Amino acid sequence: SSMSFSQDMDDEYEKLIRRMNPPRVVIDNESCKNATVIQVDSANRHGILLEVVQILTDLNLVITKAYISSDGGWFMDVFNVTDQDGNKITDEEIIDYIQKSLGPDSSCFGRSVGVLSSTDYTTIELIGRDRPGLLSELTAVLSHLKCNVVNAEVWTHNTRAAAVMHITDQGTGYAIDDLDRLSRIKELLCNVLGSSHSREAKTEVTHVATHAERRLHQMLFDDRDYEQDRPKLLFDTVCTLTDMQYVVFHGSVDAEGPEAYQEFYIRHVDGSPVKSEAERQRVIQCLEAAIKRRVSEGLKLELCTTDRAGLLSDVTRIFRENSLTVTQAEVTTRGGKAVNIFYVREASGYPVDAKVIDSIRQVIGQTILKVKGNNSKERKQKVAQESQSKFLFGGLFKSRSFCNFGLVRSYS
Repeated sequence: SSMSFSQDMDDEYEKLIRRMNPPRVVIDNESCKNATVIQVDSANRHGILLEVVQILTDLNLVITKAYISSDGGWFMDVFNVTDQDGNKITDEEIIDYIQKSLGPDSSCFGRSVGVLSSTDYTTIELIGRDRPGLLSELTAVLSHLKCNVVNAEVWTHNTRAAAVMHITDQGTGYAIDDLDRLSRIKELLCNVLGSSHSREAKTEVTHVATHAERRLHQMLFDDRDYEQDRPKLLFDTVCTLTDMQYVVFHGSVDAEGPEAYQEFYIRHVDGSPVKSEAERQRVIQCLEAAIKRRVSEGLKLELCTTDRAGLLSDVTRIFRENSLTVTQAEVTTRGGKAVNIFYVREASGYPVDAKVIDSIRQVIGQTILKVKGNNSKERKQKVAQESQSKFLFGGLFKSRSFCNFGLVRSYS
């Protein structure tokens, strides 16, 4: 068809531009006293900023400053980054990975953002109404169906819960490809999720591995959850603007102090500016929601132990039996080891009782389950940073709360 022919021509044109203007990456540890400076130059296209930010945040690098410019057909970004401890990036393996991931021979600038392919595991995407014990029930079903959860990300926001899980067959250790079995898994998980008034619960099963945090943003955004220092703050905001089909053509980021500032000049992909007050309000609501999704409410617990079938189901069942609900979870298994992070709170809404945590640790194992950052100076400082974060969009006034967003009119 003429449409597919046009798309093929666009793809070929983009490849030609890339060959004529290959991406250039400069990593500099000399010019800045307290950060590594990464400069990326490339031919411009929609989504490129998100791809670069995604690679840096996936390496757990902290972006302390950034300058963004993508006027015309050229994209140029400068990032000041550190590791989680505030040090420059000196690990040669990480530096080499950044060069390969963003450089001229990388697949970064020609791929779809956040989408990977995998035959090692099956991806399950879930969204539904949040309630106490939901994660425990979902993982119990998967354990009963002889499915092992390899990795998982769970977010809750505005009465909704969303999860991206990578599962394998307990027997083979590989992806599940039996269609009847997959249909059964989907049916039983949907039964647990149930329906939630006007918005139905959804379960999707696929063999395409997605970038979990990107998908959680997309799922909750599609679910319209926005109607009701954080190291990955830039990823969250850029992800939302990209999915809303806006382009950041100029911007600056400063997160060196206790408060974070982001200033973006945005326009539609077709070059037109934000036109109405209603549209400005929608951008504000969506960005607020993107930031609040990741804010971790509750006590942080870290589980480190040898992985085994049903581990996640057992642990979340113990939480549920002790009246704790999981507000956020990150599940990782690698080399036979499981490292799971949970944010928990009392189902009733009261602060978590220290005695309850002690009894749970006795059941699971004192050295296996640890309370992270509880009552420490570091935790209090982090909370203060999260609650006082400030964001600027095209010259927004400096608010005292990250809930107070605003946009100025575009004159481009």
